[in-house]
Amino acid sequence: MSILNFSQANCKNCYKCLRVCPVKAIKIKNEQAEIVEDLCIGCGQCLVVCPQNARQIKSDLQEVKDAIKSKRKVVASIAPTFAGAFSMTDARQIVSALNVLGFSIVEETAIGAEIVAKLYKKYLDSGKYKNLITTSCPSGNYLVEKYFPSLIKYLAPVVSPMIAHGKLLKHEYGMDSYTVFIGPCTGKKIESINFQHKGTIDAVLTFEELTKWLEEENIILSDLVPKPFDGDSSKKGCGFPLEGGVLKSFLNEDKTKYEVIKVDGIDQCMKIFQSIENDHIENVCIEVNTCRGSCVGGSGMPKEEKDFYKSQRKIKEYVKSKKDSLTDENYKDLEHIEFSKKFFDRNIDKKKASEEEIIGILRKIGKYEPEDELNCGGCGYNTCREKAQAVYEGMAELNMCLPFMRSKAERLTNVIFENTPNIIILVDEEMHVKEFNPTAERIFNIKAEEIKDKPISVIMDENMFRKVKETKKDFIGHKVAYSQYGVVLLQSILYLEKQNVLLAIMTNTTSEEKHKKELVRVKEKTIDAAQKVIEKQMRVAQEIASLLGETTAETKIILTKLKQITLDENGDAK
Repeated sequence: MSILNFSQANCKNCYKCLRVCPVKAIKIKNEQAEIVEDLCIGCGQCLVVCPQNARQIKSDLQEVKDAIKSKRKVVASIAPTFAGAFSMTDARQIVSALNVLGFSIVEETAIGAEIVAKLYKKYLDSGKYKNLITTSCPSGNYLVEKYFPSLIKYLAPVVSPMIAHGKLLKHEYGMDSYTVFIGPCTGKKIESINFQHKGTIDAVLTFEELTKWLEEENIILSDLVPKPFDGDSSKKGCGFPLEGGVLKSFLNEDKTKYEVIKVDGIDQCMKIFQSIENDHIENVCIEVNTCRGSCVGGSGMPKEEKDFYKSQRKIKEYVKSKKDSLTDENYKDLEHIEFSKKFFDRNIDKKKASEEEIIGILRKIGKYEPEDELNCGGCGYNTCREKAQAVYEGMAELNMCLPFMRSKAERLTNVIFENTPNIIILVDEEMHVKEFNPTAERIFNIKAEEIKDKPISVIMDENMFRKVKETKKDFIGHKVAYSQYGVVLLQSILYLEKQNVLLAIMTNTTSEEKHKKELVRVKEKTIDAAQKVIEKQMRVAQEIASLLGETTAETKIILTKLKQITLDENGDAK
């Protein structure tokens, strides 16, 4: 499982994560953001800015709880930024809280920072380096290794304060102790599993994770009795997380040949690395912090502590309360601990698209000429060509071009609006016409520019519109005859609450009504004709019946007479 990534969420195509990531280590596939681990430098800022809060950060919290339950000696190394991350009346209340949670030992990572500072000074004093780049920030180290490998030779070959302190803790409390680093940096999670540091830091918790744990246990820091740290720290070590704090802790700028430059924010780090790479500057000592405002702006800081300057001031006040430096007694037996570190070229060679391929991709998003390339940055990339290269690499999708998609949608919307056979009218809350399509112009015999911003009552009764506005109930499928226009309209009026406007959609049913009337007339004529035929048939039947009656009567008379004659003749015979 990767350490940092986005959880599945309903991405809204805002691309804030891409905009905040200068190295563009985020892939957009099927409209879902995904961090590409090989390109990522672990700063975690993309997760902080995500409006969907789609954060998926590997948590060691359960492992820490399990270690405590198993009665292991669990040792905490807490970064000095804690003073600005939590609401406390006394900074030492954090020690009490961690003891309540089950930590056996609580020390400040600042102790490791003091060790690192002494090693930095050693390398600077040697004068062997053309330039020197501090290596306390893991994301800064990844930035050099992955994107500026030619500068690896300038990285101070020293572990970070977290690793230095972890080594010291293992040396002090035994290799079987369970060491937990607690700080504001998500990059430390990645650093802790580096093969060079195996077994040094067993788990990493961010301040955000610690905050949630304290809430779960209903622990309120300000209610606790303060306790001293098990290992004391110095003012110099505690100042590391502040901007410029690393160099201030050991470097006398007046006595060094190096120009001291403090840089924070990935974009600024990249700019100064480019300057060094191009030999524009030399004999510089660069303090690198990829987070804005140094560690105080770390991605693992609690979300509740949103006031950066308030946090920074609290840390400064805490630093002032510390001793100037640790005594040499604190560093005995350090020669037996290895604090050096090697850095490696982790650059990924990307295949570059040809000019023809870039042009082909640009044309697919409606960019045929240089003036079509807005370079608006809406997709998260700085230029349209940079975005086209990302499409070529499979890191981006064509539909990420917001101006193109908007233009496409507007064209489609306009085609529908302009060509629909239905009348479309948009009316605001004041009953003034805001939109009036061509079909409406033809039916009501008035131009859109003449009716726009005029009351709807100019062309029709506004009462139904007002009723819909007041009741917020749509008026659907009612026939209304407008004799003045010679039309019958099937009328629907919809209230769009969010936009606070009324949308009228009307279908001209005049021809259908005429067909219906014609059909009624035909039916009536058909019924009349049928009635006449029936009546005629009745008359004929009556006439036939009458004739049949007469002939029957005559036949009866004749037969009677014949019978009488026959009888008479028989009588004479007798």
